[in-house]
Amino acid sequence: MKNFMYYQPRSVESAIRLLDSSWGRTELLAGGTSLMDLLKENIAAPERVVSLSGIPGQELNHITRDDEAKVIGIGARVEISRIAENSVLRELFPGLTAAAAALGSPQIRNMGTLGGNLCQRNTCWYYRDPHVPCLLKGGKKCFATEGENQYHAIFTKGHPCVIVNPSSLAPILICLNATAHARSPQGERLIPLKQFFQAPSKAEQREHVLAPNELLTRVTIPMSGLKNAVYEIRQKQAHDWPLVQAAVSFRLDGGRASQVSVVLGYVAPTPHVASAAAQSLEGKEINETTAAEAGRAAVDGAAPLSQNGYKVKLAEVAVKRALLIAAGANRYWEA
Repeated sequence: MKNFMYYQPRSVESAIRLLDSSWGRTELLAGGTSLMDLLKENIAAPERVVSLSGIPGQELNHITRDDEAKVIGIGARVEISRIAENSVLRELFPGLTAAAAALGSPQIRNMGTLGGNLCQRNTCWYYRDPHVPCLLKGGKKCFATEGENQYHAIFTKGHPCVIVNPSSLAPILICLNATAHARSPQGERLIPLKQFFQAPSKAEQREHVLAPNELLTRVTIPMSGLKNAVYEIRQKQAHDWPLVQAAVSFRLDGGRASQVSVVLGYVAPTPHVASAAAQSLEGKEINETTAAEAGRAAVDGAAPLSQNGYKVKLAEVAVKRALLIAAGANRYWEA
């Protein structure tokens, strides 16, 4: 591990002043569950590490409710376990708390943070191997396209790098119309979560649209009364990333769905907004038949790689079950 300078600023403004104008020379430290791995694997080799642990105040560290503005705010340094256990979030956003409760292990949930989960680097084993010069480390090819790709993207059109976005909280936050609040020397910027992520293809890019000198401070979620749920399919019920995740939200009026949103996780370089699935449900009841139709629509356009075709069926099933959960249907598959 390369030596670095360690800073612990006492304000958001001080932290921003320590950031750099380009990626790589400075890294932010929140819970450290992702950064420490990158440092040990020599994927990250910063000149300085800026810890956010010494910054007090609500902006970064608290879950707040503003009934006048009708929004819930979650600070970027709020631990995943606090999101999972918060009673207000559980009542309003059961999909979010379910995703948080299933994330990693108890130790990771107690250390990992909302900001870290949204801004973490990808988990592709070619990227994580210090000996492999992949696209995201300045190389000329994505080794996963022709290599071991059983956990990679199935929506690959236009993406020279076929990583999957590693955030378990992003899909449901997109469904809930959440907004990211970011601060830089130029002031605050509001970014709809739907626009927060990008598909990187070179070393100068990240999995999100933040600038190198920009700090995610919090996420706000409107209290709009949307029914919501998440369904994940894993290889094993232990500390592991999902193979596929489906997040859904909708409003029910007279038993019929409106304002439907369906977002898939772990199937594309960014959280995949399945617009066709959402459109197939507008104005319809959510039942076994319509949920299955939406599942099939959600995977329209999938182009799996040589070893991950199984994800297409998993995504289809995940969408169906997430919709039924959100609608309050019997979870017959758990019997």
